[in-house]
Amino acid sequence: AAARRRHAKRAMSARAAATASRGGGKKRKAAQKEQEKPDLSDVEATLQAVRRCKREEEAKRKQRTPSGEVDLSGLRVVREMASEEVAVGIEELFVSAVESVMKAESFKYLVPSRSAGNQSYVEALDRIALKSNVGERSFGNVSQARKTAVMTRVLSLVHEVVSKGIHVTKRDLFYTDVKLFGRQEDSDGVLDDVACTLGCPRNCLNVVAADKGLVVGRLTFDEDGDPIDCSRMGVTGKAIPTSVDKIKNIQSDAEFILLVEKDAAYNRLAEDRFYQHYPCILITGKGQPDVATRAFLRRLKLELKLPVLAFVDADPYGLKILSVYMSGSKAMSYDSASLTTPDVKWLGLRPSDLDTFDLPDQCRLPMTQKDIDMGKQLLQEPFIQKNPAWCAELQKMLQSKHKAEIQALSAFGFQFVTNVYLPTKLKKGDWI
Repeated sequence: AAARRRHAKRAMSARAAATASRGGGKKRKAAQKEQEKPDLSDVEATLQAVRRCKREEEAKRKQRTPSGEVDLSGLRVVREMASEEVAVGIEELFVSAVESVMKAESFKYLVPSRSAGNQSYVEALDRIALKSNVGERSFGNVSQARKTAVMTRVLSLVHEVVSKGIHVTKRDLFYTDVKLFGRQEDSDGVLDDVACTLGCPRNCLNVVAADKGLVVGRLTFDEDGDPIDCSRMGVTGKAIPTSVDKIKNIQSDAEFILLVEKDAAYNRLAEDRFYQHYPCILITGKGQPDVATRAFLRRLKLELKLPVLAFVDADPYGLKILSVYMSGSKAMSYDSASLTTPDVKWLGLRPSDLDTFDLPDQCRLPMTQKDIDMGKQLLQEPFIQKNPAWCAELQKMLQSKHKAEIQALSAFGFQFVTNVYLPTKLKKGDWI
C-alpha cells in the first residue's frame, strides 16, 4: 500500500511538471509570436532616420568634386561605344596585327595589364581604377600563343555579334569553339581583355551573363518598351535584365534601397512583403554579384537618388561583397566607372549586432584561417581604411574570431528579420 501511494504521488508530480512545462512552452511561444508581430504603428517614426540620411547624401553630392574635374592622367578610362564603333575598333586591331606580320614581326596585340600591380584606388572617385600599363600578347611567344589564338577567336565572334545587332551569353560564346577555349573561365577572361583593349565597357560587346540578380518592391520601369511593375511580379520579383541599357523611364515612391547579399534572406523579406510596410526596393545579387546587378544598382542610385542600405553576412566575405558593389572588383577595374555605387551604407548584419541582439553562442560560427586572412587583407585595403567604423567592426570580428550568417537571426523566429531586426535598425539609423 505504501509503495502504491509513493507511485501515485510521483505520477501526480510528473503530471504537474508536464502541465507546468506545457504552460511555460505556451508562454514562450506566445512571447515569440508577439515578438514576431510587425509594429506598423511606428512606420513614420522608423522612416525619419532614412529620410535624414537621404538629405545628408544630397548635401554631400553638392559638395563632391565632379568626376570630370578629377585628374585621371595615368589611368585607363573606358567609354560607351555604339556597335558600329566596336566593330571598327576590332577591324583596326586586326589590321594592326597583320601589319606587324608584314613587317616580319610576330602577329601580336597590345593588351592593357589587368594585374593587381596595375590597379589603383582613386579616393576622389571612391573606386578602383586601372592604370595605363600595357603588355604584348604575341604568337611568337610560346607561352602566349594559345591565349593570342583565343583572343583572335573572341574578337572575330564579338565582331559578328555586334555587326548583327544581337546579344549572346558568355556560355554561347564558349560553345562556339570548346576545343580552343578549353574552359569557360579562359574565354570569359579574354572577353574582359577585349573590352579593355577596345576601351569600352563589357556590355558594349553584346555578350552577357545569364540572369542572376533579382529585384522586387516599389519600382517601375520600361524594359525594351515593355512596362514592368516590380511589386506585381510574383513573390520573388523580377530578374534583373542582363542588358541594363534597355531599361528606361525608371520611377519609384520608395524611401530607400535594401541591398541583400543572399537570396534566402531576400526571399524571406519578399514573401513578407517588407516593401509594402516600409516603402523600399529589395535587390539581391545572390552572393557575389554579376555585372548586370551592379550596373542596375548604380542606375537606381544615380537616377532615384535613394540611400542604399546593405544587409550582408557578418563575415569578411560579406564585407568584401559590399565593397565590390561600392568600390568595384579588381577583375573589372577597367569598367568600375559604370559598375560602382557610391556611398552604400552597412546596415547589418554587423559583428557588433551579435552582442546587441544577444545572438546565441550556437549561432556564432568560428572563423577559419581563410576567414581571418581575408579579414586582415581587407584591413589593408584603402577603400576599407577610409571608413573607421568599418575597420572597427572588422577588428571586433577578428578579435572575437566569430562570424555569423544572416540566417542566424532565425533563432529568434523565422520573421524576426522582417518584423524586429530591420525595423529596429532603421528606426535607430544604425548603419555605417
